Amino acid sequence: MIELKPIGKQKSIALIAHDNLKDMMVQWCKKNKSVLEKHSLCGTGTTAKRISDATGLDVFAFNSGPLGGDQQIGARIAEGEIDMVIFFSDPLSAHPHDPDVKALLRLAQVFDIPIANNETTADFIITSPYMDKEYPRDLMKVDNQSDVWKNR
Repeated sequence: MIELKPIGKQKSIALIAHDNLKDMMVQWCKKNKSVLEKHSLCGTGTTAKRISDATGLDVFAFNSGPLGGDQQIGARIAEGEIDMVIFFSDPLSAHPHDPDVKALLRLAQVFDIPIANNETTADFIITSPYMDKEYPRDLMKVDNQSDVWKNR
């Protein structure tokens, strides 16, 4: 059984944005710089670079999303190294790496971390009193799959 450590006072935050929402992400990071600079930041390739260049924030860059960046972030979620995801995703455009995006969202749910898919949700999360507190979390509870197969 996997035991999850609480989300610490200092959070590791992944910042991701689809191409036509990168400007919005940069503006959001500028607006919230005073909060974000207290935390450890990472992001997918171009998004991380654009945020760093525009804000001066230190944002570690994984690969771009279509080149595996979403999967790299998903792996860090599963390893307990990322505490929160701010992902400005475009629901109205097709993306060749859509399966990777779905996998990332699923991992955020399974490992009980907050995820924002739009600016409003990101604002609610970033202004939460839990941003500067530790927060307990639990692995998503699912029925034992072997019992499901035995009862068929």
